[in-house]
Amino acid sequence: MAKQGKRLKNAYAAVDREKFYGLEDAIKLVKSNAKAKFDETIEIAMNLGIDPRHADQMVRGVVNLPNGTGKTVRVAVFAKGAKADEAAAAGADIVGAEDLAEKIQAGQMDFDRCIAAPDMMGVVGKLGKILGPRGLMPNPKLGTVTPNVADAVKAAKAGAVEFRAEKTGIVHAGVGKVSFDDEKLLENVRAFIDAITRAKPTGAKGTYIEKVSLSSTMGPGLKLDIPGLSGQAAA
Repeated sequence: MAKQGKRLKNAYAAVDREKFYGLEDAIKLVKSNAKAKFDETIEIAMNLGIDPRHADQMVRGVVNLPNGTGKTVRVAVFAKGAKADEAAAAGADIVGAEDLAEKIQAGQMDFDRCIAAPDMMGVVGKLGKILGPRGLMPNPKLGTVTPNVADAVKAAKAGAVEFRAEKTGIVHAGVGKVSFDDEKLLENVRAFIDAITRAKPTGAKGTYIEKVSLSSTMGPGLKLDIPGLSGQAAA
């Protein structure tokens, strides 16, 4: 533990906690401070000027990161017949119907994304209390309830990231790995920020994006200069 404490102390000493960094500089600094023995995830956190308790201020959606997340995503699909075959061919890790529902009810949820064909929602709907709190409930607005299950599986595997604002108005996600080239991380971060910007709810008043920070799994967070992120970010 002492060694880890020293590492973290050095990492914090290398950053100015009060400074607002440009995105390119922040990426370089976050990467240079990532000293863990594994490939740390680069994470973005955004404080939004919303109250998600109101339906017209909820921020939720999905964004396809151009360079993926670097994470292996296990995908479960509820489908039968030809749709099940299409999902399996597209790379789904788990495919099933009532049998898959039984496994989930028994606590077997070895997957990161859940997709369903529309005709399976009668089965999936009964799992709402299990899948919902874990952010795994298929939703047509997120493209996870769709007749095109193969495309949905491919998108999930390629780096589609779901986002949803927490009760405090914070939305966060992993946008790549420390091992990624700077340019790839830059593209991914911008894609995520643009998606959040486009998802601005009708009920949001005043400053929409209040704070943005970037960090690695084990490293300190860096404040980002919001006006420099996007022409619309501070709107």
